[in-house]
Amino acid sequence: MVGNSPAPGAVGLHLVGGLPLLRPDEQVFTAMLNGWRNQQLARNLAFSTIEGREKAVRAFTRHADAFPWAWSPQMVDEWLGDLRSVRNLRRSTLRNYQGSIRSFCDFVTDPVYGWAETCQERFGTHPVQVIHEWNAAVHVEEAEADPAKRAFTRDELQAFFDHADEQVGRVRGRGRKGWLPAFRDAMLFKTAYAFGLRRNEARMLDVVDFGRNPRGPEFGEYGVLYVRHGKAKKGSPPKRRSVLTVFDWSAEILQQWAEEARPLFPTAGPGALWPSERSSRVGFTQMNSRFCTYRDSLGLDQGLDFHSFRRSYVTHLIEDGWDARFVQEQVGHEHASTTSIYTCVSSDFRTRTLRRTLDATMEAALRPVRKP
Repeated sequence: MVGNSPAPGAVGLHLVGGLPLLRPDEQVFTAMLNGWRNQQLARNLAFSTIEGREKAVRAFTRHADAFPWAWSPQMVDEWLGDLRSVRNLRRSTLRNYQGSIRSFCDFVTDPVYGWAETCQERFGTHPVQVIHEWNAAVHVEEAEADPAKRAFTRDELQAFFDHADEQVGRVRGRGRKGWLPAFRDAMLFKTAYAFGLRRNEARMLDVVDFGRNPRGPEFGEYGVLYVRHGKAKKGSPPKRRSVLTVFDWSAEILQQWAEEARPLFPTAGPGALWPSERSSRVGFTQMNSRFCTYRDSLGLDQGLDFHSFRRSYVTHLIEDGWDARFVQEQVGHEHASTTSIYTCVSSDFRTRTLRRTLDATMEAALRPVRKP
């Protein structure tokens, strides 16, 4: 109870006591999920987080062929073992699934919400926690990303952008309609790299998200980018940050896109920077499909994905001598250690750094000592 009112998600808000149900198993389970959703909304969790957790719970229910009041730790072990061995899911994904099941079990076993008592009355048993310390994956590594994921080399990045530009000319030269979406995606890819953006950050850009930088007047109206849809912390709204323009060419392509090409889209309104042919904003599927097509056409390896633009941005700025703290602020990392994970400096850069340090050391050692 919260004051004199039932807690969000309480059984009394979703099931009428004593009322017979036509399909009690399914109806009680659905009511549980609805109650859990309300409880998470009350905690200010993002809709995407809530939906992802519900999908995990439903997936486990289908695999176990049992409802929550009949779950056991053994069922979880079998499910996760199948996901790991057959579907080859990543450790971080499995741990997220475990977290979803644990959170749901915490909810339905909490006496505040009354679900355990209701299940005992209706089914003669009650739900229990099935994720424990002894059968849960432990987060022991700072970085669990696929080791194959990496940044573009400078040559690869240039080849990718050149290929994207070539496709625009090729399609337009044939008189086909697809040149405009191809041009949009080429500009989108370049912008993602130019500002070190995550995929959703790039997709959610609006026309009004750019502004002047008094310390960089040469960039005109595109001296700073205000990211409004940064990666959020749990229970918090999207994190905002400002990213200063560092590449002169990025301001030029953005101006060209906003003033010349974007208005040609019939769906272009005052909002989204990247409209699609049928809606006001481009979708993830279109972005990913185009990226993979270009990557595969160039024969580049699968370790390159959309996020590689962000990795490349961090890596190339560090290699070019930009201050590490500045780079950290640009990409919105709270800790410098996170930025270091993104940094994939080339062997040539490390060799030049070593040579420069060794030369300085030798020069200092051979320098004559001045007598007082």
